[in-house]
Amino acid sequence: MQFTREQVLERLKNRVAAGLPIIGAGAGAGISAKSAEAGGIDLIIIYNSGRFRMAGRGSVAGMLPYGDANQIVVEMGAEVLPVVKETPVLAGVCGTDPFRDMPRFLKQIKEQGFSGVQNYPTVAYFEGAARQDMEDTGFSYDLEVEMIGLAREMDLFTAPYVYNEEEATKMAKAGADMLVAHMGLTAKGSIGAKNAQPLDACVAKIEAIRDAARAVNPEALVICHGGPISEPADLAYILSRVSGLDGFFGASSIERLATERAIRDLVIDFKQVSKPLA
Repeated sequence: MQFTREQVLERLKNRVAAGLPIIGAGAGAGISAKSAEAGGIDLIIIYNSGRFRMAGRGSVAGMLPYGDANQIVVEMGAEVLPVVKETPVLAGVCGTDPFRDMPRFLKQIKEQGFSGVQNYPTVAYFEGAARQDMEDTGFSYDLEVEMIGLAREMDLFTAPYVYNEEEATKMAKAGADMLVAHMGLTAKGSIGAKNAQPLDACVAKIEAIRDAARAVNPEALVICHGGPISEPADLAYILSRVSGLDGFFGASSIERLATERAIRDLVIDFKQVSKPLA
């Protein structure tokens, strides 16, 4: 089911008003989306990393040249959208794609049935010389900001990733509805980050992003994602220390970790079944 921007906002703000965190989930396959909806998820986001994640590869593969990110999302949408009945589905759009007419592509995304967008893959993931080279050669974060602004004009709900205050300010000025404070590659599991920052280090970073966004738009929703925030207890820890934080988006933390554990544990249970003695 497709939702307008206002309908998505109303759903999310009602949850916040009730004192409950917004919970979004990444889905790399139709069964993941269907299961997340059965659990009462508030938002579903699909982007190219979901395909790699469910193929047993690390989510960071989505940042590398292993496929056409925007085309992969269109293909994933054909799988996910028909099985999601009552939940807004957002598309991860690569705003720096040099082979897409972005207004036309966003129109395609909307016509396909997506209710909103997120900026993914994002150059914000990169730092140092690699990031500077991207910025200098026409693959700038500002193109992602422009994409979010275009999506807002088209009545699509917008939930961009931001890694710092500067990016939060830019996205808030572009009219982003909900900012996702990104804490890095999700830890834990067989293909998660091995050197995620401590939970305590996330508190100040999220607070800085929250403050930057709300200095521009006091009504902006702000949620967190990634890094060491991979379990419900981790989220509870962050929510208890960051006032005004509206929720959490889990991709690997909801889809990958659940799959790894459930299949492993079920196989162990099957392996423990004994044959009756003759």
